[in-house]
Amino acid sequence: MPVQEALQRALDRAVADGGGPGIVAELRDGQAEPWFGTAGVGDLTGGRARRPGEHFRIGSFTKAFVGTVVLRLAAEGALTLDDTVAGWLPGVVEEHLGADGATITVRRLLNHTSGLPDALPGQEPPRPEEPGTRFIYSKVNYDLAGMIVEQATGSTLAGEIDRRVARPLGLTGTYLPAGERPIRDPHARHYSKQDEIGRPTEIHDVTDADLSWAGAAGGMVSTTSDLHTFLSALLRGRLLPPAWQEELFTTVPTDGSDWVPDTRYGLGVYAQRLPNGVTLWGGGGYIQGSTSYAMGDREGTRLLVANLNGDWNDFHETFTQLFSPCF
Repeated sequence: MPVQEALQRALDRAVADGGGPGIVAELRDGQAEPWFGTAGVGDLTGGRARRPGEHFRIGSFTKAFVGTVVLRLAAEGALTLDDTVAGWLPGVVEEHLGADGATITVRRLLNHTSGLPDALPGQEPPRPEEPGTRFIYSKVNYDLAGMIVEQATGSTLAGEIDRRVARPLGLTGTYLPAGERPIRDPHARHYSKQDEIGRPTEIHDVTDADLSWAGAAGGMVSTTSDLHTFLSALLRGRLLPPAWQEELFTTVPTDGSDWVPDTRYGLGVYAQRLPNGVTLWGGGGYIQGSTSYAMGDREGTRLLVANLNGDWNDFHETFTQLFSPCF
């Protein structure tokens, strides 16, 4: 079966039987034209199909952009990966999280070995653990990394992502919302089965919800085309010098963390092994109303980007169905 036909079937399955409103996927493998497919709808009210060029929330794939900015600053000598949180943000983790910022390095923030727990807005975070002990996927790590970027540059994180990544690569649809409408046109509607702190509820439209709390951990918006351009440039070493590219790909195990199975986490990106044994690089993003994936081979020669405008699909199952036919 041709790859495109198998991928279209996977798209259809992803939204079958209420699995989600609509899904898009774009595959690039060095051919002249990318393949773009869709299933389901972009609007539950009007039934409009999803289409190329739509903006959508990318959730945790924001971390790949933030990690890239931090590594570029390190390459310039503006900071080091062994700098401590206490050095850049004195008293912040001590006051708000009860941890010792002098024992948490920038590297440990980026690879989630800081020991800091995860928490959604309105939730009391668990007690921190000893830094360097194990992988704990936590939005707090990247919130702190974003604050360090702003301290090191005297600018906003949104501005640094735009200046150091989006503009050089021509990513006209990629941004961290800052005092503007959350999602620019064109876009599909975003739907959720969760309230703002993750409790189950009826399907509702969250397109215009204020998700600014996600910030450096998951607040960005992009398009399938832009994510292809970014991930291809990142994997091919166009954004980082060789030594820092090696840091990007230096991973820690995620076993026993109750996170995404078959993965190892780097500095903003992760490696995931498919059931067929192939290992892909990139990341996923899950946020209220949106589920996204952007992954490819280590060389950046074949990449798949997908987005579902809902948040109740099985994340791992959908990933496997979409990516297995392509790699």
